[in-house]
Amino acid sequence: MNFSLNHWKRGLALAALLTGTLATVRATGPGTTPGATPTGPPDSTSARILAAAAGASVELPDFAFGKSRQLGYHKLVLPGPQFLISDDPEYIRVPEAAVFREQVQPGTVRFYLYNVNGVKEPQKIDRKITALIKNTGSRPMRLQMLKYSAQPPSGDYLKIGRNGLADYFASQPSAKVRTVKPGQAVAIDEKWEQTTVKYDDLVHGFYEFLIDQPGEVTVLQTDPATPGPKALARNPQVLPGKSKSGAGRGIFGVSNYRVQPDSVFDTRSGAAEITVADGQRDPWVEGTASHTTETAVLKGNYGVIYDITIRWKSTDGRGLALLTRNARGGGENNLWCKAMATTVMVSPGLHPGGIVKLPSDKPTTRQEPEAVVIQVFAPKANGEEQTIHLTYSPPGASCLPTPITLVPVQMNAR
Repeated sequence: MNFSLNHWKRGLALAALLTGTLATVRATGPGTTPGATPTGPPDSTSARILAAAAGASVELPDFAFGKSRQLGYHKLVLPGPQFLISDDPEYIRVPEAAVFREQVQPGTVRFYLYNVNGVKEPQKIDRKITALIKNTGSRPMRLQMLKYSAQPPSGDYLKIGRNGLADYFASQPSAKVRTVKPGQAVAIDEKWEQTTVKYDDLVHGFYEFLIDQPGEVTVLQTDPATPGPKALARNPQVLPGKSKSGAGRGIFGVSNYRVQPDSVFDTRSGAAEITVADGQRDPWVEGTASHTTETAVLKGNYGVIYDITIRWKSTDGRGLALLTRNARGGGENNLWCKAMATTVMVSPGLHPGGIVKLPSDKPTTRQEPEAVVIQVFAPKANGEEQTIHLTYSPPGASCLPTPITLVPVQMNAR
């Protein structure tokens, strides 16, 4: 995942790259009385946004990205499942080895699997990467999948990250309940037991499941013909982490956040941004890991779900567009941050609400002045307050942060 500038394939710069003058972008077009339609010629930014479908890419050369004021917000930790992530080391260079082993307690578990077949010496070979849970309790364990997302292994990490979030948001609990005997180990996702992983291909799974006995979760790599439980019985070594490869591994203390700006956004005040998962305004979540006595840090907050509520009103007659972009796309030093792709869930507006792939009209979005339209909202006739709900999670394989930009739009530009 893209958490470090030094990571050769995916690097996450901290938000210092985005700080600087937090100047308010001046609204285009004259101010009007509340509820009125702005007069004067429509601005090109509004026209381009209103002509785009939800999820579509738009070129906005007249919009000053990165100059919008940052909205302060209140962040609340919500109750959530135990949260596990396996992404350190991201590339598994040893033909048979474990990269994750943690104890879980009865209850709901969210598990993010993000590992790559990295075997290239003495030659590149096919492997299998699988995640197993062993029943460490004294009674049979019942295992039920509540949310399921698993993409075919591929070298197109951005596509996997976007589609993985879309499938996770859309998934529903399975009626199937599996039984695991005391001491027995089974694959959490049986798909991986039948899947061959080519060199440099990513295995990406995003799950929530329910168990009623304590267990031990292990992620390991082995040869395609060996069942995961058999490889686990050989007790493969747990590899040390790589400080410049992978977002982190372990059990983390936060799985869900609620985010709400400190005040009601008024279109009259001009464009603004909400930035989460940047490591500064929104610090990385912390946890524990069995391979170290130090605090585990999840660099990127990948897999954490953000419930964002935006209260807004229009006292100048303009509507409100939500955009996002690849804020790390420019500059020679950002070689591995040239594109971004993600998925969110959003309230209905001018476009239907629900799951929106970003972008939806092509594989990725590149760099400014290109942005992606999430949704557009019309103002109330009397300028009264409205509420927008947005479900966001940092997109795997994309550089962070991916700010949410609030842009006032002239509705007569359509």
